[in-house]
Amino acid sequence: MDLTEQHSTLQGYSGKHFFETVGKPIQARSIKVFQINVGKWCNQACRHCHVDASPIRTEMMDENTAKLCIELISKIPEIETVDITGGAPEGNPYFKMLVTEARRLGKRVMDRCNLTILEEPGYEWLYEFLKENQVEIVSSLPSVLENVTDNQRGKGVYQKSITALKKLNAIGYGTSLPIHLVYNPNGLFLSSGQVQLEKEYKDHLYKKYGIVFNQLFCINNLPIDRFLGSLVRAGKFEMYMETLVNAYNPATVNGLMCLDQISVGYDGSVYDCDFNQMLELKSKGVKHIQDFDLPTFLGREIVVANHCYGCTAGAGSSCGGEIV
Repeated sequence: MDLTEQHSTLQGYSGKHFFETVGKPIQARSIKVFQINVGKWCNQACRHCHVDASPIRTEMMDENTAKLCIELISKIPEIETVDITGGAPEGNPYFKMLVTEARRLGKRVMDRCNLTILEEPGYEWLYEFLKENQVEIVSSLPSVLENVTDNQRGKGVYQKSITALKKLNAIGYGTSLPIHLVYNPNGLFLSSGQVQLEKEYKDHLYKKYGIVFNQLFCINNLPIDRFLGSLVRAGKFEMYMETLVNAYNPATVNGLMCLDQISVGYDGSVYDCDFNQMLELKSKGVKHIQDFDLPTFLGREIVVANHCYGCTAGAGSSCGGEIV
């Protein structure tokens, strides 16, 4: 679906709109996380991808924008974490620079890695680079079952992921270095309970492959891009929205990731979160990092729309898993 169709579909939902449900504006709070989406190129083309990433996408953050990001990070001491995402962020030519400079500034660096990129020809260097820079890895693994994972992410992805996880374990990830897995539901339902599902993942992966990891993050599928398109084609958009709306949990609002982060697109545009970024819903007040003003950014209201139900349903959902 193109952007116009996505906005039209979300706005056309027949039920109560998100801003009415929340009942008041959501105010920004701080910038603890600086999330950088370095582009839409990826070696995979997953069915649920909210970025619409694939091997044929060419949108990439350039050197000047990457340097602007580092410059801004250096000026805001409150930033604790630099969260690098994509696409497959490792495919950006300035990925190394972003990682090493952020680490030089003393920031925690997270790489949202799809695992299979580590096994692609020409990317063998990644294992040692991530280890040397003590990068925290966050990786998608939709299921401990091979057929379920391959159905969502592509044939052969599961076995490549298992191979990568074993190699990461061998260099200290899961023990001395943190690696977390991400679960997305493969259907019209909300994410399962994080604590129980993490136990199931850990038991299965260790018993079958000897693999260990730190945490499992459960993230609801938000109704945007490829997932939204699949809902519309199946005639199940309204049904899925009802699932989200009926599970709305007001206790999640105070823990939403958008309250404490900035999301920067590959072209330097500024958003409240990566999901808003994919819908091109720019933040209020500050539109681009070259015009960044901290008081203006911190004083803004968060831009919301009906896809935001995905982050407030059930136990909530964020880039770090459940909220409550």
